[in-house]
Amino acid sequence: MILVPVKSLKSAKQRLSPVLDRAGRLALTQAMLQDVLGTLSTWTHQPEVAVVTTDSFALELARSFGFQIIPDEANLGETDAIERATHICESRGIEDTLVVPGDIPLIEAWELEKIFESAPAVGSVLVPAADGRGTNAALRRPAGLFPLRFGNDSFRPHLAAARATQKPCMVLSLPGIALDVDSPADLKKLIAAPGETRSQCLARQWNLADHSLAVHE
Repeated sequence: MILVPVKSLKSAKQRLSPVLDRAGRLALTQAMLQDVLGTLSTWTHQPEVAVVTTDSFALELARSFGFQIIPDEANLGETDAIERATHICESRGIEDTLVVPGDIPLIEAWELEKIFESAPAVGSVLVPAADGRGTNAALRRPAGLFPLRFGNDSFRPHLAAARATQKPCMVLSLPGIALDVDSPADLKKLIAAPGETRSQCLARQWNLADHSLAVHE
């Protein structure tokens, strides 16, 4: 099962406040989530997808795609949400989970295919963020093979936890999944990258000057 954790979008992406007001940040987070779920919905070999959230926009969007919903009533953060969702998956007999965030708008179906093709029978696949610090995709087989702890520097702890299981761990570099938009520098990369995703088109409409983004890198 693919799990997409989504916290309250209204308060997301505070690090973009130097270049975007609250309305702009909300519009961008909504557009990015639409891009991610849209890619998942059009993937031919899509397994089950569950959006882990209580955000009203995310709930409505998940329903529109026919995805499952796992309520995140506690709303304590991505780590807690995924831990609870993983327990639910295990209770349902689901053998593996792939966790992807809702802020990687350049994700492509071939990257998802690559993750599952590379996955060992028992083990894990990790895809780091472009800066090598965060984790932008994590597949575990079985679903609870090791706990996930998300944050700005989650990749090395995840890699250590995966290796501690003594099961194979594949690390993949996937350019679309690698770009999560958290900072003005990330937004600059999103605008410059090839493609016409919903979030790219939105960001380009703002005509944000290069210097206004670069100064906050």
